[in-house]
Amino acid sequence: MTPKIMRQLWSVVETTQAKTLLQLDDASLVQWLVKQIKTQALLDCHETDFLSDYVQSRLALIRDLAHER
Repeated sequence: MTPKIMRQLWSVVETTQAKTLLQLDDASLVQWLVKQIKTQALLDCHETDFLSDYVQSRLALIRDLAHER
């Protein structure tokens, strides 16, 4: 995953309403975030899989950030 894609992901997390991030279950949140990035960047299947795994591993952090808002 490139630094640009990583910045885009965290930008989406920061700009998305906290309610959206908190109301989705884990699988739906991963899919939703990956879909948001795929609309901004062309990802091959390996990058998509890596991004999904990365988001999955950071769900607790994403939810903590949303709770703080």
